[in-house]
Amino acid sequence: MKRVHVAAAVIRGADGRVLIAKRPQDKHQGGLWEFPGGKVEEGEAVERALARELEEELGIRVEAARPLIQVQHDYPDKQVLLDVWEVSSFSGEPHGAEGQPLAWASERELLDYEFPAANQPIVAAARLPDTYLITPEGLEPAEMLRGVRAALAAGARLIQLRAPNMFDPQYRDLAVDIQGLCAGKAQLMLKGPLEWLGDFPAAGWHLTATQLRKYAPQGRPFPGQRWLAASCHDAEELALAARMGVDFVTLSPVQATETHPQATPLGWERAAELLRTSNIPVYLLGGVGPQDRQRAWQAGAQGVAGIRAFWPV
Repeated sequence: MKRVHVAAAVIRGADGRVLIAKRPQDKHQGGLWEFPGGKVEEGEAVERALARELEEELGIRVEAARPLIQVQHDYPDKQVLLDVWEVSSFSGEPHGAEGQPLAWASERELLDYEFPAANQPIVAAARLPDTYLITPEGLEPAEMLRGVRAALAAGARLIQLRAPNMFDPQYRDLAVDIQGLCAGKAQLMLKGPLEWLGDFPAAGWHLTATQLRKYAPQGRPFPGQRWLAASCHDAEELALAARMGVDFVTLSPVQATETHPQATPLGWERAAELLRTSNIPVYLLGGVGPQDRQRAWQAGAQGVAGIRAFWPV
């Protein structure tokens, strides 16, 4: 069965909301919501197909777009490759030119709509920012809080509290304080034993590679409304993360780093190869900074993650 190549768009309005459309009842996956787009013709460039489809379906002209995520999905009756781009600028007023209902949804509201199974990773990618801040180790709690405040003020929306050298009670106390700072501004991801999950209901959880290998066979440890991430370093761990149903991962190290000098870097080429096998939003980590976002997008990543290059203090 030939895989159907589809160009799809996460279209953002000026207020950050995302445009979605309802599939006709008589079509494949009819009645469900989707991200607008359509089939890429033989020999047609994806960008061209996207521009053509959005003009036909919505009456808009794309002015700025970039790759967001590629998803391969096998339905019982159809195999698809969804080539998804984020459209950040367009001209014209979107309307259902083919009679399809449209809706503008906030990132949080996207969870209230029913999408085809193939669209689930796109919903996650649409809700995630392009940078993932990981806190440095060895800081005193007051320094850590000061840094997180500065990061939030600078617009950080996804923060992992990584403090491997702290004692458990100290880490937990700090997590309570930082969760308070992040409320309504950013998503906090914590690390630690899964026994702690019930104590921090607003936080997401970032699994170590060791935890991923241990718990993946048991499936996802909590419902889909709460963020679950994992640290991956190779194809096997990416496959385990997919099996467990995590929402996003970090893939590292892309390049040599001071914090992990013993780790063999993947390099950009190998990282891009691994990304082509993954349907999950991936942040590239290790020797990368905000200046590498464009390169990460072109490689197929959600964006970049880091400690030193991202810490504001």
